[in-house]
Amino acid sequence: MNLNRILTIVLIAISAYLAYRLYRGVQGTIEERELIKTTEDAVIARLKLIREAEIVFQEANRRYTSNWDSLINFIENGKVPNIQRREEIKQVGYGQEEIKVFFDTLGYTPAKDKIFKKNFTLNAADNGTFMGFKVKEGDRILKNQKAYLIKIDGKVQDPPFQEQGVITKLGAFAVGDEVKKGDIMVSFWDYTFDPNTDLKKLAEVPGGDGYKFDISVGKVDKNGVMVQVIEVKDPKPINPSRKDSNEAKNRKPLHFGSKTDVTTSGNWESQ
Repeated sequence: MNLNRILTIVLIAISAYLAYRLYRGVQGTIEERELIKTTEDAVIARLKLIREAEIVFQEANRRYTSNWDSLINFIENGKVPNIQRREEIKQVGYGQEEIKVFFDTLGYTPAKDKIFKKNFTLNAADNGTFMGFKVKEGDRILKNQKAYLIKIDGKVQDPPFQEQGVITKLGAFAVGDEVKKGDIMVSFWDYTFDPNTDLKKLAEVPGGDGYKFDISVGKVDKNGVMVQVIEVKDPKPINPSRKDSNEAKNRKPLHFGSKTDVTTSGNWESQ
């Protein structure tokens, strides 16, 4: 084998090696970005669930909690009162009225239902004549599925659902009834969070090594009134660009709430 042939083989081998290194470098960058996005999506989903649980906990107990066991137990076993506000107006003199406000408890809703489920209504978009439903109670409907028939200005329309879910109640309309704009045509519900979530791992950061979210609960003075605040944060972000020292709020570690301000907003919502 002459020298030129040997050099050619060596150069081909080096070129193949460099091409492979370049490919792996590019592929590795793509895979790293995908891993960061997938992990951050899971972290945001978990933060949203924790936020909703804390909001409902505060509604039932008039405070937030920094105890994960208490929060998990509340989700699994707690109940939230259904409060109705009503007013009574009494004439106490010429041109004078006394208004009394009452808050009545109309039963209780399991905390898990309050947290994991959301109720929706499909309202009539305009006045018209009802021509029939295209669904029935108990149906699981999809977004953009047609809901009912209504005649408006001589034309029959079939408005679609804007959300998916399970129908709980249809409006009490018969064919030929007049429908007014805003009338509730269909009531339905759907899960806003995965009902199969392992609540025992609620505090754990998805994609982490078992470490937990940092949670802080306190009070701040707002115009002489002590108001509760809460902050829940990912202490070890997978994204190297997310640092506490970052001046951009939406590039700090993923979190919701604040230790110094009355808010439950998540910093991913401003991205």
